[in-house]
Amino acid sequence: MSQSKQQIVDSVPQRGFFGHPKGLFTLFFTEFWERFSYYGMRAILVFYMYYEVSKGGLGLDETTALAIMSIYGSLVYMSGIIGGWFADRLFGTAKAVFYGGILIMLGHMALAIPGSVTMFFVSMVLIVLGTGLLKPNVSSVVGDLYAEGDHRRDAGFSIFYMGINLGAFLAPLVVGTVGMKYNFHLGFGIAAIGMFFGLLVFIGTKKRNLGLAGTHVPNPLSADEKKKVFTWGAIGAAVIALLVLIGSWTNVLTIDLFVSLVGIFGIVIPTIYFVVMYRSPKTTDVERSRIIAYIPLFIASAMFWSIQEQGSTILATYADKRTQLHFAGIDLSPAWFQSLNPLFVITFAPIFAWLWVKLGDKQPSIPKKFSLALLFAGLSFVVILLPAYLGGNDSLVSPLWLVLSYLIVVFGELCLSPVGLSATTKLAPAAFSAQTMSLWFLSSAAAQAINAQIVKFYTPETEMAYFGTIGGIAIVFSIILFIISPKIESFMKGVK
Repeated sequence: MSQSKQQIVDSVPQRGFFGHPKGLFTLFFTEFWERFSYYGMRAILVFYMYYEVSKGGLGLDETTALAIMSIYGSLVYMSGIIGGWFADRLFGTAKAVFYGGILIMLGHMALAIPGSVTMFFVSMVLIVLGTGLLKPNVSSVVGDLYAEGDHRRDAGFSIFYMGINLGAFLAPLVVGTVGMKYNFHLGFGIAAIGMFFGLLVFIGTKKRNLGLAGTHVPNPLSADEKKKVFTWGAIGAAVIALLVLIGSWTNVLTIDLFVSLVGIFGIVIPTIYFVVMYRSPKTTDVERSRIIAYIPLFIASAMFWSIQEQGSTILATYADKRTQLHFAGIDLSPAWFQSLNPLFVITFAPIFAWLWVKLGDKQPSIPKKFSLALLFAGLSFVVILLPAYLGGNDSLVSPLWLVLSYLIVVFGELCLSPVGLSATTKLAPAAFSAQTMSLWFLSSAAAQAINAQIVKFYTPETEMAYFGTIGGIAIVFSIILFIISPKIESFMKGVK
């Protein structure tokens, strides 16, 4: 560990929050409120887009709304590149978290303004940029709290992950109920208040709990580099803005073209990232080997999130239009189903954490855990095709089928997500620490960029083929990944 990194670790109180550094309290509740705001907005956004204007929506075509929803998710995670770069080269991860929170709050406030497609797209830009600054960097600060050999690191990420899911669980119940039953914009306003609370927690406890964590800039720009970056950045932003305006006026820039472009970027950008990090003179031979090991894990992650993230698109419309919403004497909101995933994570995360500790050295390796994640993801889609097989695609199905599908995919998520966060901090080259965390979130960006292309193939008539094909592909790849796991482990150079 470098001296500066060691100083950061030594400066943080090492115990105080469930036996972990006190800084974990700050990051836990900052992320709790950020996820409350984001998942609250996401729980009602697709309905807001395709519901008729008379019902308070924007009245967009349903297929278009599903594609935009996927692209929105892709851009949110893709913007982590910007956030990681700013943290690594300009002002550190802690400031990135703060600036990101402000942009997210402003984005939700824009959504709270009634009846404007323009404000909808303004909010998209603000939330995309804000989440790109906050999301990867708050996870990197968690890594800064622990020394390289500290065995509490994985458990710390699991506790942090609980904060994410507590916020994600409550948000659809609160924001979903208000947004669907009363007013979409009031729901978005509650999401903005949630992010405001997150900022209060961060500002109020940062100095006392985090110490120097998140303040170190690992690869700072020189004065000349800053001048060039800001000059070319301003020129690039102006050119992009001009092209968007011209494309909109001439009707060349359509939603379909934009979706296709984001899909291309979702694949090309991570590829460039891997090449740049691998070829950098600041990357050691051991770190290059670890980058090679990270590539199949990245691909497996993208495949997993492609299925999991359809909870806010395909499964959301499935809940709205294919599911019995009056069940056991209760009128269900379709937005509530998006609380199932975090609820199951909260319930089963301690069990999985206990299982890994209990197994000790006998637990599956990181690649094998990823293969298990893909297996569960595939099975979750196989399960959801059964109602159509058993009862046809023209009748409403029991909500228990959705519950079962969400449950199965959560088993996969617990094999992949906290493990992947921790593995990313271990496998990251030192000069690209925050940017490698951004790369981890780019797997979600790639997944949703792909989803924007494939959601158009979903209809009630193609339901069985849709779920069966995607689920089957995931299962096949899980088997392949399991077989090649020993080879991947050899490239990880001692990382367990």
